[in-house]
Order: sequence, then structure tokens, then C-alpha cells
Amino acid sequence: MKPSRPFRVFRAVALVVVVFALVAPLLWMVAASLKTNVDIYDPAKTFAFSPTLTNYDTVLQRANYVQFIGNSLWVALAATVFSLILGVPAAYSMSRFNMRKSALVVLMARVIPGVSLLVPWYYVFSNLQMVGGYTVLILSHMFVSLPLIVYIMMGYFDGLPTELEEAALVDGLTHIGAFRRITLPLSVPGVATAGILSFIFSWNNFMFALVLSGADTKTLPVAIFDFVGYASIDWGGLMAAATVVTLPIMVIALFVQKYIVSGLTAGATKG
Repeated sequence: MKPSRPFRVFRAVALVVVVFALVAPLLWMVAASLKTNVDIYDPAKTFAFSPTLTNYDTVLQRANYVQFIGNSLWVALAATVFSLILGVPAAYSMSRFNMRKSALVVLMARVIPGVSLLVPWYYVFSNLQMVGGYTVLILSHMFVSLPLIVYIMMGYFDGLPTELEEAALVDGLTHIGAFRRITLPLSVPGVATAGILSFIFSWNNFMFALVLSGADTKTLPVAIFDFVGYASIDWGGLMAAATVVTLPIMVIALFVQKYIVSGLTAGATKG
């Protein structure tokens, strides 16, 4: 049935309101990054102002943000790659060999709040003299990335037909060979989805990096707080730094959204 006109009008208005509520803070952030601190506090300059790139100059040159961008890229990429190497075969084993108890453990690790582990982690890694290095950041990010990848890939493997693997086993391949030659090539969309989501998590992570990073290993979300002082806040620099953190992920999500949606829903049609 064709929706009635009042319903279509309500749906359009609701869609506009929701989109505006989501987009307005981002637009304000970008606009504030192009203003001086005086213009930010001036209501008359909310829309009419003279754009300036001074805040971005402060972020990219004076605050060593190029180094922090490199830190974020290295930690996010390393955590994602290592999590995929460990998580994809683990998800395949749990899916094909009905390892439900192991899957339950992974699910529990997925839902445990990370903040509950920060104090034990800091105590252990400080005794090992690892706090402040890249290794501890990568491991802490993997704690969340690995269960996320296993959780996504289990659903994807559950949705793949087993007949091709069974035929490969009949032809003499081992389970590892069937996984490597048959299942893994078919699961590339799911692997891409899990890897993208893992990278986004690591890039945006603040809590682990705040506690476990050092002066030379800061990631971008932590480095943003350099603009927050005891007596004042450099709102222009803060918004420019937030834009530097946010825009790359938004661009990545915009271009890969169809792969994320297809990968997340791939296992939903089994049955």
C-alpha cells in the first residue's frame, strides 16, 4: 500500500530533524575550527565570519600533530592486522566446529567494559616497564578489536555454505587447506568489514591511550586535550584538532559504507 500523504510528510520532517541533529554539531565543529577564539564567543559571528587557517597551522605544526597522526595510524593498523590474523581463523574454528563455549567467552570479552581493566593493565604493564610504548597500546586495542572481529566473522562464516568445503575435504584437502583455498577467498567482504570497524575503533579510542601512552606515543584523541588548560581553553585549536581526528574516519566510512552493511548482514540470510 502507498503511504498516505500525512505519513509521508511526517516521515520527511522526522528525517530532516534527525539528519540535522546529527550533522549540526559536525558543521559547528568545522566552522569553529575556522574562527578565532574571539569570533567563537561572538554570537554575531555565528554565520558571518572571516575564515582563518591559523588553528590548523597550530595543530599541524606547532603541536606536533603530524607525529600524533603517525602514532594513531601505526597503532590502529597494527592492532587491526594482528587482530585479523588471530581472529579470522578463530572465528572459522568456532563456527565450523561448534565451539559455543569458546564463543561465549569471546562474547563476554566483547561486553566487558574496558575501563574495568585499566587499573590491572596499568599495574601489570608498569611492572613490565611497558607503559608509554607502542606495544601496550596495540595490545590494549586488540582486547576490543579481536572479540569484535571474531563476533562479526562467526556470523559471516555461519552464512557461508559448507558444501564447497566438504567437497574440498573429499578431494584430499585438510581443514586448514579448505579454509585457506575455499572459505577465506569467499569471506573477503566480511574480513574487510571487520578490519574497517576495528581500524575505526582504534583510531577513535581515547581511554586506553590516555592511561597507557607516553609523551612520544600519544594518539590523536589524547593529543586533543593539549588545548585544554587549567585557566582557559583554546576552542579554535581544539575544534581544529577534533576536525583532524574526525574527517578521515568520516571519509573512510562514506566510501566503504556499502561494504560494511553487506558484511554485517551477510550471515543474516542463513536458514
